[in-house]
Amino acid sequence: MSLPPRSARFAALVAQQPENELFRFSLAQALDTEGKTEEAALHYSFCAARKADWMMPRILLGKLLLRMGRTADARPVLEEALALAVAQDHEEPETELRGLLAGG
Repeated sequence: MSLPPRSARFAALVAQQPENELFRFSLAQALDTEGKTEEAALHYSFCAARKADWMMPRILLGKLLLRMGRTADARPVLEEALALAVAQDHEEPETELRGLLAGG
């Protein structure tokens, strides 16, 4: 017997509590892992909109947009994430984001 996809578990939680950004974030990660990038992008965007200081959904959304070939959409998201990384003193994400924004 095979288990349902990981996203199904989080989708059920989101259905019960649609405003819960932590459930949405977990759902986005599961969808991204399953290759459902458009759906994942919607949930990462929701999380970023809900918390102005939450860096991770912006990083993951920006990287997802890059993988989708949507560089122009990814740039402002990655720039926001970089500003948060600098403000919050997160050196490793800052370095990674600078590299992504530089095209590498």
